[in-house]
Amino acid sequence: MDNRLCKQAIERYKKAMFTVQRRVNALIRELMPADLTVDQYYVIDYIRSHGKCTSSELAEVFCVGKSSITAIMTRLFDKQLVLRVPDEKDRRVITLLLTEEGERLANELGAKVEEMLTGYMNLFGEEETERFLATFEKLAQVIVQPQERG
Repeated sequence: MDNRLCKQAIERYKKAMFTVQRRVNALIRELMPADLTVDQYYVIDYIRSHGKCTSSELAEVFCVGKSSITAIMTRLFDKQLVLRVPDEKDRRVITLLLTEEGERLANELGAKVEEMLTGYMNLFGEEETERFLATFEKLAQVIVQPQERG
């Protein structure tokens, strides 16, 4: 791609990505209970979908410092949405799991988010949706690969 077209594509991408990220986060925020932040929701949703994880894994996945994850986990623990379970083999490793209430809330909010996003996805045909997702997933893979190699 020539330099001019590349710059135009980057500007279009940045503008669209900024709009989508900000608006989707705002829409998700509207679905959250007053005492739960969007970041806390993303964490409980991640734990729900993976079953369990560690704080180090969350810090890597969300590209934030461990102290940020510790603060989120402390709030979720205080709300009795997560459990901290020491690893049987290495007591220094703490596994994070959802409580029954955390699981219920994650499922309830996940269904609300899915319903909201379905309204937008239904504006596109199957072929257009598949093309978009394939391209977007390819971008995600290309962005992650250098980190995995290095």
